[in-house]
Amino acid sequence: MNSLYLPFALTVGGMLVYHLSQKSIPSGINPFFATILAYLVGIIVCFIFAFTYPGNKSFSSAVKESNWAVFAMGAGAAAIEVGFMLAYRTGWKISITAITTNVAVAVMLIPIGLLLFKEHLSMRNILGLVFCILGLFLAVKE
Repeated sequence: MNSLYLPFALTVGGMLVYHLSQKSIPSGINPFFATILAYLVGIIVCFIFAFTYPGNKSFSSAVKESNWAVFAMGAGAAAIEVGFMLAYRTGWKISITAITTNVAVAVMLIPIGLLLFKEHLSMRNILGLVFCILGLFLAVKE
């Protein structure tokens, strides 16, 4: 498989398993304990696959090279996990929860990407974003 498509396939496959699993977590489980258990599995999977990733850096060198962003990513990931779990428990539909949250985040990331990371949007990108926003409004209306 072309290395260009592997990250996409991994992300899509992971998100599919993620949302199906999130929707199926028993409602009686404390969402924070469920997230801890899920992260333990994730840590084991990452530990195993870390040895297959190209490069010869060790875990200790990764700790030394880490900055605030690594820790912020962990906090953000935990917020996402618990947020989705609570959304599904309060009745959000699996068919629209991911798209509504992803479009909302994309809209918020646009000015951040433009201002902080000096990214550029083409007319095609802008048109696609307009359709995403329109789709968001259509998806959440019953």
